[in-house]
Amino acid sequence: MSLNGKAVIIGAYEHPGRDLPDRSAAQIHADVALGALADAGLGLQDVDGYFCNGQLGFGAISLAEYIGLKHLRYTDSTFTGGSSYLCHVGHAALAVASGKCRIALVTQGARVRGIVRGAKLPPDTPEYPFEAPYGETNIGIYALAAKRHMHEYGTSARQMAEVKAAAAFHAQYNPNAMLRKPVTVDDVLASPFVADPLRRLDCCVVTDGGGAVIVTTPEISAGLTRRSVKVLGHAEAIKHTMGGRLDVTYTAAVWSGPAAFEEASVTPADIDYASIYDSFTITVLMTLEDLGFCKKGEGGAFAADGALRVGGRLPVNTDGGGLCNNHPGYQGGMVKIIEAVRQLRGEAHPEVQVKNCELALAHGTGGGVSRLCSATLILGRGDA
Repeated sequence: MSLNGKAVIIGAYEHPGRDLPDRSAAQIHADVALGALADAGLGLQDVDGYFCNGQLGFGAISLAEYIGLKHLRYTDSTFTGGSSYLCHVGHAALAVASGKCRIALVTQGARVRGIVRGAKLPPDTPEYPFEAPYGETNIGIYALAAKRHMHEYGTSARQMAEVKAAAAFHAQYNPNAMLRKPVTVDDVLASPFVADPLRRLDCCVVTDGGGAVIVTTPEISAGLTRRSVKVLGHAEAIKHTMGGRLDVTYTAAVWSGPAAFEEASVTPADIDYASIYDSFTITVLMTLEDLGFCKKGEGGAFAADGALRVGGRLPVNTDGGGLCNNHPGYQGGMVKIIEAVRQLRGEAHPEVQVKNCELALAHGTGGGVSRLCSATLILGRGDA
């Protein structure tokens, strides 16, 4: 089934907090659920589909009880790391388009600051004995990817640093951003190494918080007063080590991107704004290439040309992104959707609002660059 125009986002809400020691993850889920429903002009009693990741208790079952969702007939607790919420919106769009539910709620809630993170891989994970004993870490794998990309394509640290500088330029206009101070490329290059060639300012923030969106049909949204955002295309794909034949210079966006564009009947050149997952600066450069915004190996030059800033060829992460604004629970996909909704509604900060924004892309990367799920959404401006 093609999703093109058969579902819309009618409510969206990002938790304003970034450090929430007085809230549990479940409380944050409830906060953002109520926020998104209020934005849509709906109540808990209207929700009959619920989507969240499966990290708390029994996932959707536990959180549905906590939030007070009593009339559910469709649930989904898919977990693909930071791309989970883009998967959820696609799944929710399919569910409402096929009549499995009428009004779907998607939530994210995270409480991680001040908490020591456990082992990335539990001992019974299939890849554990082959990787964990050797000290594999997320930033280590992304540093390896950055180093290889530099070797293969001549990408420079200065080009990667422009991704952070562009994000910081946008973040200064976001009152809720964790890091609002503008930084320059030279500032990034002067920050200490964390895993060569990635420096501290090449890395995303770690925050509490989350967000929520409401997905429904165009017919239901027509009876509400809030401007809708059309779901035009959705695709997801996974990439793994393929038995050791690993190339870390690309992501699964090479498959999810073209499929989403085809479903939406648009091309990369048609996109006015893009929310690109930015766990690290190299993540953005590789994803821009994989989605077709520039040729493979030219992501660095694309960014260095000023393309990512408002007024450039492709404004990216106008809220400050995961590098400066918000990366709840090490998973930043929900925030990517919400900023795309703001842009399409014309509700971003005036200094970073993209003029005549009609088409937006939101993209998530979940996992590590060696083993991941990419999910791509193409969204369009809907009715007021």
